[in-house]
Amino acid sequence: MRDGYVYEDAAKRDGFRTVCGIDEAGRGPLAGPVFAAAVVLPEHADIPGLDDSKKLSPKKREALFDVIARTALACGVGFATEREIDEVNILRATFLAMKRAFDKLGKLGTAPDCALVDGNRMPALGVETRLIVRGDSLSASIAAASILAKVSRDRLMCEIDGIYPEYGFARHKGYGTALHVARLRALGPCPVHRRTFLKKILGGNGDG
Repeated sequence: MRDGYVYEDAAKRDGFRTVCGIDEAGRGPLAGPVFAAAVVLPEHADIPGLDDSKKLSPKKREALFDVIARTALACGVGFATEREIDEVNILRATFLAMKRAFDKLGKLGTAPDCALVDGNRMPALGVETRLIVRGDSLSASIAAASILAKVSRDRLMCEIDGIYPEYGFARHKGYGTALHVARLRALGPCPVHRRTFLKKILGGNGDG
């Protein structure tokens, strides 16, 4: 990632001491939680291949997950359940996941005083928060967070596949693929489906 610490460096010049990057994974799927991660990297840490998680293969993401976990000064992963998504909507649930990930940094003794967040919507974190559109391609800290969030969620969806193998969660991770939609229409939803996301597919309240 070229010049991946521009935003981190700018925050440091403005007087902030500990800067974290935050990103989410799983806003769009029909099933499963939405995840977020918060990462504090050492200043100008060299992590070869670091990039937006969406640009990386699953194998590369898995490898980078371990490198990031070893390299980071602190990292936290949080999520909001499918039931919380249905109760408060996906945006608020995403902010809830971000706050949970962010709060874990403080519990580890590395409380940031500035957060760089991917996107254009502001979560309430209680510290200076700077929004960066396409931040997962521009900030090393956000890119690292995007990988931790994505891999953590994918691993959980593979575990869920073992409980509900008929839906194919290990293949599509809960996204609305043709296979997933076909299984939904044939079988109806299971407990990990987001009912508010299924109304257009199944009609009614999303229960079929």
